[in-house]
Amino acid sequence: MRKIYILGAMACMFAACKPSVTINNPVSAGNATFTNYLAIGNSLTAGYSDHSLTISGQVNSYPERLFEQFSLVAGNAGAKGPFIQPLLVGDVGYPTAKLVLGTIEDTCEGTFSLGPVTDSDPLNAADGNRYVSPANHGQINNIGVPGIRVADYPVAGYCALNPYAQRFYQDVNGTPMDELIYMVHNLYPTFFTFWLGANDVLGYATAGGQGNGTGNAVPIAGNIYGTNDITPTAVFERIYDSALVVATSTGASGALINIPDVTSVPFFTTVPANGLYLTRQGQADTLNALWQTQFPNILFHIGYNYFIIQDNNGNTRQAVPGELILLTVPMANLTCYGWGAKSPIPSQYVLTTDEIQFIRAATKTFNDYIYQESLKYHLAYVDMNTYLGTIASGISYNGIKYTAQYVTGGAFSLDGIHLTQRGYALVANQIITTINAYYHSTIPLTDVNKYQGIQFP
Repeated sequence: MRKIYILGAMACMFAACKPSVTINNPVSAGNATFTNYLAIGNSLTAGYSDHSLTISGQVNSYPERLFEQFSLVAGNAGAKGPFIQPLLVGDVGYPTAKLVLGTIEDTCEGTFSLGPVTDSDPLNAADGNRYVSPANHGQINNIGVPGIRVADYPVAGYCALNPYAQRFYQDVNGTPMDELIYMVHNLYPTFFTFWLGANDVLGYATAGGQGNGTGNAVPIAGNIYGTNDITPTAVFERIYDSALVVATSTGASGALINIPDVTSVPFFTTVPANGLYLTRQGQADTLNALWQTQFPNILFHIGYNYFIIQDNNGNTRQAVPGELILLTVPMANLTCYGWGAKSPIPSQYVLTTDEIQFIRAATKTFNDYIYQESLKYHLAYVDMNTYLGTIASGISYNGIKYTAQYVTGGAFSLDGIHLTQRGYALVANQIITTINAYYHSTIPLTDVNKYQGIQFP
């Protein structure tokens, strides 16, 4: 019978630790001063993981790892605590429950397998998740807001659009730029990390291109852009620079982190476009007869076949090499109800070739600008795009291999976009490596393998 295969997903992998030799160099800040460290960013900065924000994710964020390593510098140049994050009161997830590995039933096959399931009821505002900084005059060192875009920074009353910002923003009626100004003047940072921009392309990608990807989007109201649109280049550049003016206003040094290629993460690579497997010629003949009259270019054969999709131009066709099926596609509809074989996969679950090109072109344009900003403000430039891209082919840390494989790769969490605790530690080490090279510091790397990856039941 016809079956759907997710190539490589859920395969069990085990790796053994190998002995390593550590050479201890004197820890030095070099040309940087880490005394007051501020982390500016989005969900990746906040420690978001498994489709939610949790306290365990927050305390294992990459800014937390950076602060710990910056604190190893002796004297006035080392980071001084406390490093304050707007911590939640619980660990089930806010405002949606986190994902965990659990038992999923294939209703048409009658089989069970491990897969992501919702953990429990999420925390919400009634649970007391409005954060109030205790006895520190509103000091917060990590102002990462899940979902925030560069385009959102001038939006007044942004808290009404984003519950993560509402949790800790000082002025719920102000703009994210107002909040940045307040936090910078309050903390007076000597060093900052700045990782913004991924959401300016990610919303378009996760919506299956159901928005404007040309870079010519117009506001839907006032200065608010649609969450499914790629931010226009001129808007991105103007606001990004304005935010950097604020971040550097205290004379702080820092590091700018560029935007990853979001199409390379498991959310887009787990379900293969050619995942329709036919075991008998009769199956192929039946499908060919179904489609031949209206769509003669659709052809099936024994073995792996490309799914039938609907693109955003309304065309029904077979996917082509390089096109992507989103992880959010309902698997039961593929395995039980003929999506991709007897009927097309709807366009919101597909990234076509032209949509992928929009995403990658915008990412390159934004990253080129971020690099120019690093030169303009004399800041370290962390090429996270290239680094996270290497995870697709695998990287090793002290004998443990990390890949972009869904579930088993170790670096990405169950939402397929955000990182595990180990993934965030890998990111922290890449940032430290870049900082050391740029500022001539000798900050030691953190031990990635002591943190958690995906937890199996």
